[in-house]
Amino acid sequence: MRNRRIVIGVTGGIAAYKAPLVVRRLVAAGADVDVVLTRGGARFVGAATFEGLTGRAVRSEVWDAVEEETHVALARHADVVAVYPATAHTMARAASGLADDLLTTTLLATTAPVVMAPAMHTEMWEHPATRANAAVLRERGVALVGPAEGALMGGDVGAGRAVEPDAFVAAVVAALGQDRETPVGGVPDLEVVADPDEQPWAGRRVVVTAGGTREPIDPVRWLGNRSTGRMGIAIAAAAARRGADVDLVIAGSELPTPPGVTRVEVTTASEMHEQVLARADADVVVKAAAVADFRPADVAQRKLKKADGTPTLSLVPNPDILADLGRRRAEGGGGPTVLVGFAAETDDPVANGRDKLARKQADLLVVNDLTATGAGFGHDTNEVVILAADGSRTDVALTSKDEVADRLLDVVDVRLAAADPAPSREPAPGR
Repeated sequence: MRNRRIVIGVTGGIAAYKAPLVVRRLVAAGADVDVVLTRGGARFVGAATFEGLTGRAVRSEVWDAVEEETHVALARHADVVAVYPATAHTMARAASGLADDLLTTTLLATTAPVVMAPAMHTEMWEHPATRANAAVLRERGVALVGPAEGALMGGDVGAGRAVEPDAFVAAVVAALGQDRETPVGGVPDLEVVADPDEQPWAGRRVVVTAGGTREPIDPVRWLGNRSTGRMGIAIAAAAARRGADVDLVIAGSELPTPPGVTRVEVTTASEMHEQVLARADADVVVKAAAVADFRPADVAQRKLKKADGTPTLSLVPNPDILADLGRRRAEGGGGPTVLVGFAAETDDPVANGRDKLARKQADLLVVNDLTATGAGFGHDTNEVVILAADGSRTDVALTSKDEVADRLLDVVDVRLAAADPAPSREPAPGR
């Protein structure tokens, strides 16, 4: 794909968070990629992410860089124009021949093949207007890839999910084989499925913490929390499916270990601190465990009894694993390429999460609002906001914890690609 120029339009759908993966794969294949980011798309993914991946300025407005090139220059130079995701609104404007922003102007002016990934709620995809617009686009030669069935925004499930990045990239590659001089067309609808055996994180080392630490009071009692470890286990499983070597440092959970994951059992925050820092020079560390902030200063050697009177507990701070990882990395002492923390909040979660992200010197912070229905401890579902140190955010509506894990690792993947696009294929030490 060297010297092939591809324009990627990113519009305002939740699947926009996966668009950087599409861009990353095309750039890695040697293509020159220009991103056109609509105003809606910019609400989901920032321009800096795409500029970091492509090394090229992101375009958003018809009036950008007018002195350098015209508003149709992108269309004239493109070998393929691709839209991921393609919202119902974008498809309607394209079918109507509107040119009310830079993306639709590019679509109207191009003679190159056009590939779109429809993404919307099921009701919108099945509406007669959308069906008619899809038919018009197909008649003009636009390749519609998908949509797939699966989890949608807001916890819904059905047809309307954007196809996965690898499937869309395969469609773009197929479109490059078309005759560029044929107006728009000749590209059929494609049903492309990514190779299930592909493991893009082969050679990556990932450390995930999970569960809740337990700080002993006496031989039978401890200070703890309600964490079951489900979220951390889901993240470990998702990383293993991508081919990574995964260590799961887990406390206080009876849940089983996912296939391909090495389990490291600990009990206290101090034990977790020791095990995580010993593995800190990994590609990714995800701190999903609920770690006790304090522990009893003195642990009773025998069971405390009522007859002895009401005990008084004196608490001392536990080591701060996330802060120590961030500090050590900032001071040049080594650490993960991407450091991810979690924050369970009950008040002003995003503001408190931003503060924690900065204090802990992490790259990403996943914020749980414990007051949200179906989110947090003890649920199979979760609803999170993924905050990034660059100021961007990714909102994940209520869905399964497995889906949250995959969406988080997609966000991590973008940062891994920017920092280290070619992972070693050597196994981790001791593997």
